[in-house]
Amino acid sequence: MPAIVSASYGRSTTLPLGTDSHLLLLGGIRLVDALLVLLGGIAAYWLRHDTLDLPYWYKLAIVVGTLLSANAFHFMDIYHWRLIDRLPRTLLRTAAAWSAVLGVLIVLSYIAGVSNWFSRAWVAYWTVLTIAGVALVRLAASVLVRRWRAAGELRVRVAVYGGREFGHDVIRRLIAVPSQELEIVGIWDDGPDLPHQLETIPLRGGIEDLVALGRRERIDEVVLAMVGRSEAEVEHVVARLNTLAVNVKLCAQAVRFNLPVRGYTGFAGLPLLHVLERPLSGWGRFLKALEDRVLGLIILILLAPVMLGCAVAVKLSSPGPVLFRQRRYGFNNNEITVYKFRSMRVEPEPDPEVRQATRDDPRITRVGRILRKTSLDELPQLLNVLRGEMSLVGPRPHAVAHNEKYAKIIDGYLGRHRVKPGITGWAQVNGYRGETDTPDKMAMRVQYDLYYIDNWSLLFDLKILVMTGVYGFVNRNAY
Repeated sequence: MPAIVSASYGRSTTLPLGTDSHLLLLGGIRLVDALLVLLGGIAAYWLRHDTLDLPYWYKLAIVVGTLLSANAFHFMDIYHWRLIDRLPRTLLRTAAAWSAVLGVLIVLSYIAGVSNWFSRAWVAYWTVLTIAGVALVRLAASVLVRRWRAAGELRVRVAVYGGREFGHDVIRRLIAVPSQELEIVGIWDDGPDLPHQLETIPLRGGIEDLVALGRRERIDEVVLAMVGRSEAEVEHVVARLNTLAVNVKLCAQAVRFNLPVRGYTGFAGLPLLHVLERPLSGWGRFLKALEDRVLGLIILILLAPVMLGCAVAVKLSSPGPVLFRQRRYGFNNNEITVYKFRSMRVEPEPDPEVRQATRDDPRITRVGRILRKTSLDELPQLLNVLRGEMSLVGPRPHAVAHNEKYAKIIDGYLGRHRVKPGITGWAQVNGYRGETDTPDKMAMRVQYDLYYIDNWSLLFDLKILVMTGVYGFVNRNAY
């Protein structure tokens, strides 16, 4: 059933959009604040009693106080971006939140009958250390924000699709937003008799031009000013944007369409419906990169002897290089060079169609057959991971020729490139690996890849890595 969405104009002028720098900084401040409360309680006890041997009830009070403060600080909205460099207002809210935390702790200690066990001086020290710590963190954050703003790191790059009458209204409202961090990179639309610019913003082409720009440059948000357009037009534009790692928000007052709505934001008097969300943003992106670098390096060190043995076997088995290099599509549909141990004989003239390996393929060497059957030929891609071109887990990268072929016949195929490709993936551990000689096989692989992208988590990655290690290397479809 199509969803009927009705929304009225909001009044918020606070930027609801953001870059990874915004999310990382605010998330880091939350974490540091919690540590300040925890360590502040311990330091206060040391200042009062000259020892770090805390009694049980003090430890419990510090832990409960840390948990309560995290919720109280959030409730008092001290992590709002507009307060990041407004120290007096932040400290007032922090003091109010901390007073509420102390009130709850006092009530709990009275109910437990242990209120007389706590030192009043310890409570005072804890309060001073907590508020002073919050102040120092905000001062450091203010300095960092000024530097990032000067470098353009905090600038949210917004593209607008829709250059007709409603587009004029959207552009006027966005231009009127009092923010140094909003950059309108242009307007795009497909259709005849369109103006060269709206207000002061140039018209830069149609949807294909927008997708091409999104692959070359960073675009954080795409705002669709498509009120009055047909359902087919909206769905076509969203489908094309689904190949990019961007957030897509649809301006709508009363819209009927078949798109999933993931949320709602009121901004600059515009109701914005969230129809696409960028995967792996903010802390998710940071944790994914940390996972790749740390686990990738550990796995490379552990498997170095195995890789050396594979290299020697390839070199002795047939003439040619040890490593096979192939251009494949990576993140944002950009080409990367993927490394593998060479498993086939060197052909004098490469096949332009990049014919997939088949069962009993005469091109495969004896050593290569073992490497492919056990997936050991993929191990050099750990170098791609450490270089930041691939991830340990993600959609498998395909040869350029295969990508271009299947992108034309499988809906959503290019959506696989919203994240980095991986050495292993959800499709592979579910049996969809090896030759994809029919569109149906590739379509199933794509479904698993898109499911992984939409449901990513560190635990999901670890599950796939464990499944790969337990039974994912040897597979009847690998040849």
